[in-house]
Amino acid sequence: MPLSLRPVPSRLIASLLFVTTTSVIAAPAAAQDGVFDEMRFGVTTSIASGGKQEDGVFPSFTLYFDPFNADGAADLGEKLLRPRVYTGAAVATSSNGVNQAYAGLSWTFDMTQRLFVEFGAGGTVHDGDLDDPNGSGPQLGCRVLFREYAAAGVRLDEHWNVSATVEHASHANLCDGPNNGLTRAGLALGYKF
Repeated sequence: MPLSLRPVPSRLIASLLFVTTTSVIAAPAAAQDGVFDEMRFGVTTSIASGGKQEDGVFPSFTLYFDPFNADGAADLGEKLLRPRVYTGAAVATSSNGVNQAYAGLSWTFDMTQRLFVEFGAGGTVHDGDLDDPNGSGPQLGCRVLFREYAAAGVRLDEHWNVSATVEHASHANLCDGPNNGLTRAGLALGYKF
């Protein structure tokens, strides 16, 4: 079955392209200067049911920054006060999928030297249906949503890691309109500088 991309607002396309292109081009140089802490390439799929379901997969690119020196935190209290900052984008590959650009804060906790868990919270802007009852995908009510995610991962070496992720975005009933939300799960490959 061939992939078909739904028409999206040109401003959102421009924003997604800008974030992704700038990040990929600038990442190696910025990493040497200590600007980026990590970059991840991932792919997710919708795990929602019924009218909330999106078809296809969602390739993503996320950059992590460590302005508060989260890696230098000595204990749990310091970890909580020193989140990393992230920004990224996910692109839909189907006609009822939703494109997103997102940002927020992230906390990583080591379970062992190789295993870690991670939690993040922030916001996302999207191009999905707001309240069209005849639409083929989720009805999201607002253009800007809250976004949370959790991940469990393994470090392959000092730079590379793989993680399983689950993420959710919704407006938490803070605006008028439906609130089907977006719920996705997938895998990500990370490179820590």
